Amino acid sequence: MSAALLASCGGSTSNNQANAAAGKDTCNKEQCKKEFCNGIKAADFDATIDGKKTGLYTLKNAKGTQVQITNLGGRIVSIVLNDKNGNPQDVVLGFDKVTTYADSVNHPSDFGASIGRYANRINKGKIVCDKKTIQLPLNNFGHCLHGGPNGWQYKVYDVVSSSDKELVLLMDSPDGDMNFPGNVKATVKFTLDDNNVITIDYSATTDKQTVINMTNHSYFNLNGDPTKPINNHLIYVNADNYTPVDATYMPVGKIESVKGLAFDCTSEAEIGERITNNDAAHQQIKFGNGFDHNWCLNTYKAGDEAASLSQVAASIYSPETGIKLEVYTNEPGIQVYSGNFLDGTAVGKKGIAYKQHAGICLETQKYPNSPNVKAWPSPYLNPGETYHSVCKFAFSVK
Repeated sequence: MSAALLASCGGSTSNNQANAAAGKDTCNKEQCKKEFCNGIKAADFDATIDGKKTGLYTLKNAKGTQVQITNLGGRIVSIVLNDKNGNPQDVVLGFDKVTTYADSVNHPSDFGASIGRYANRINKGKIVCDKKTIQLPLNNFGHCLHGGPNGWQYKVYDVVSSSDKELVLLMDSPDGDMNFPGNVKATVKFTLDDNNVITIDYSATTDKQTVINMTNHSYFNLNGDPTKPINNHLIYVNADNYTPVDATYMPVGKIESVKGLAFDCTSEAEIGERITNNDAAHQQIKFGNGFDHNWCLNTYKAGDEAASLSQVAASIYSPETGIKLEVYTNEPGIQVYSGNFLDGTAVGKKGIAYKQHAGICLETQKYPNSPNVKAWPSPYLNPGETYHSVCKFAFSVK
């Protein structure tokens, strides 16, 4: 689907296309009385970055839910659905122009991104592939985070196909990309069904041994208003254990029980109570002013994708809007990050400055630093193999 056809709200296709081409506001005011208009215009995502074209692509379903995605970084720009009162809410943080995502002011910025090659942290940026020690670039407290300073979230994915229901993106990553070995071809497929389930399906192949660990880095705020922090959200994580970290957010290589800790979310718990009002919060919470940790999911069944996807891995719920998000995955871990480093510097959609705890990320993935901990599920990919990861964001209202 052409980006020129994807206006932020309705109107005739021909008028929208002509206006978008002319750089005009494509909003039909009468239609906006019936549909949510988030001020995002397709024309503001038509650009050339590093010699490649960017655009805005929209998935829609019969319930009126809308998911907007840009191929710059494979980023989810907005997710709009109706709340318990029938009012449309945009439940993810992001920007209204593609140039803002690319702007050095907001770099590093992972809002909504398809992260690669390796989501999360690798200790001191060192991996061993084909018996050779490889030094990756360091960009976070002396570690390699999210594929390095120019990971896939800052690159333009090729658009393989697009429709109202599905978008397929391709990253063709050369051998030596951020020092990672192997020519890697990775696809990210987004689908939206009529039950308000967004499925993100990742796959990758390589011609040399390498490591792959992809995820989506959307910041969710189910209040629909990022000026209201996610502290009121109720969180559930189907995990009895987590991986504690040191002061640089690097896992120390141990798996420990969540029992008796702020990390025990096996029953719904208010996020604010766990990360800001917990007088007994031990050092793990104090390190980062909130959650920035990997939980070891009870749902993971090695080698059995269907079984892994059959149970809820985690969920969040906003009592204000009644919107609930359930996460399903075939991955062993989920990194819960409560937006601790948001400081108001990034100004997003509608001119809102994103302050601390304005959003929460639920990143399905291999455990952080798993290339260097042999006992953990392996992130290694060899020639002839196919990496496959699935994340489902299932929305409902109660």
